[in-house]
Amino acid sequence: MIGTKRHFQGPRKLILILLIFILGCSGDRPRGTSSFLSLGTGGTGGIYYPLGGAIAMLLSLEDENRTYTAEVTGGAVENINRIRAGQIDLAFATANTVYDAYFGSPEFNGTVPDLRVVAPLYPNPTHVLVAEGSEAQSIEDFRGLRVSVGAPGSGTEQISKRILEAHGLTYQDVEVRYLTFTESASALKDRAIDAAIISVGYPAASILDATATGGARLLPITPSRITELMELYPYFGPGEIPGGIYPGVDEPLSTAVVLNWIVAPETLPNDIVINLLNLIDNNRQTLERVHPMALQIELAFLEDAPIPIHSGVEQWWSGIR
Repeated sequence: MIGTKRHFQGPRKLILILLIFILGCSGDRPRGTSSFLSLGTGGTGGIYYPLGGAIAMLLSLEDENRTYTAEVTGGAVENINRIRAGQIDLAFATANTVYDAYFGSPEFNGTVPDLRVVAPLYPNPTHVLVAEGSEAQSIEDFRGLRVSVGAPGSGTEQISKRILEAHGLTYQDVEVRYLTFTESASALKDRAIDAAIISVGYPAASILDATATGGARLLPITPSRITELMELYPYFGPGEIPGGIYPGVDEPLSTAVVLNWIVAPETLPNDIVINLLNLIDNNRQTLERVHPMALQIELAFLEDAPIPIHSGVEQWWSGIR
């Protein structure tokens, strides 16, 4: 983990408590009747893994016939490729990755036609950082610089590529570094890179680590650039990082935002989807203790899903309307 230990003590403690509950309840299940399902999340330096761990454990408590586990992965692209390969059952992914997988892109060598949205998550603001002392004032100034674009196979890496393009840059114009959130923070502090683009909810431990030590500062993405992004890619939207979240950011900072989703193959049983949606609806305070971005989850986001929704979502909707 990165930053000071207190940044992740809350999620760690909550996940440990939930695990104890699961182990305590497991004795009531008939032996040999439980199946195991995997939820693909992300690296340990972001929000996906701790939030996914809590959701997996709550699902395990709710479902007497199944046990759910959260897996550390390389991120959204890897998650969807593993769903397609039948290696995991559910996954966290950014809207851009979900869109590209369903409609087709080079990262997926075609389309993933049976991919479905099963639940919305929180919005991901784009954090653009430069090393302290850098003369760069905008992304246009990144030409020739060493830029971390995220881990290979991550949603952040896809987002970084498109944000660079919207500012007139390609990977050929910068020295690309494929680093995780944690690695990017360390590299900024060590002056091993000049800039980083990180798509993650706030407050993120990696961003706090980089900015609290004076190793990096945050840059805005201007509204005009965000408009250009939205015209090219419909899953982007305008947003901001509130003032007071990170050192050196006293006023709201304009940035581009994408939504996170939980996705699965259409073959996932409907009752799992219904349990998941009820769990999110009924456990907001528990999920908030894992990370405050959980407060921004709105089930109404399902109406604007970037790809078709799972049949279990339709069944859940019919039950609450």
